[in-house]
Amino acid sequence: MSEHVTHPSSAIDQILTAQIAVGWAGEAGDEARLGWWRSDLVSEYGGEDLFKRLLPHTWQWAVLQGVREAAMRHDAALRAKDHNPDRLLSLFNLGSELDERIEERLQDLKRAGGVPTTALPGLAELLQHEWSSSHFTEWAEAHAKADYTTAPVGRRINAAPPSSPETMVSQLVAALLPLGNEYPLPHFRRAV
Repeated sequence: MSEHVTHPSSAIDQILTAQIAVGWAGEAGDEARLGWWRSDLVSEYGGEDLFKRLLPHTWQWAVLQGVREAAMRHDAALRAKDHNPDRLLSLFNLGSELDERIEERLQDLKRAGGVPTTALPGLAELLQHEWSSSHFTEWAEAHAKADYTTAPVGRRINAAPPSSPETMVSQLVAALLPLGNEYPLPHFRRAV
């Protein structure tokens, strides 16, 4: 039986920031960024316009939740191509307990009613600037280094998954580099 591990809100916020940032950067559409998934939510005439009308108080959270969901689905579709997808840990699949805690934290922040870039200050450095792949690259380079091998489903990090979720996510973000035309699915392979 596994014991319940409590992760501080600051760690969960760091992970949530990385997930939203990558979800945002991976969007295609009128304001194309990396074009890894077909969504156009963080744009004035895309999802923002719709969500402002539907959810006037939480539209900013809804837009970012939407890009995160688009990224999660794309990530899951790529993992499903592996012969044992349950063994893969990726930025959007960190294990059921941690994934659940991240989702709870997102809902808590959304209910609190604050602005996402205030609640998650790490988002401000990316989202409050016009898209620039070099700026996103600098952001990813600021994370831990990761040595990886190109595997059939993506970039497999050549190490065991770190026990620290923050370190794991930092390495997963770093393994996004160099940026390409397709989401590279950085991942760890669990032994069991």
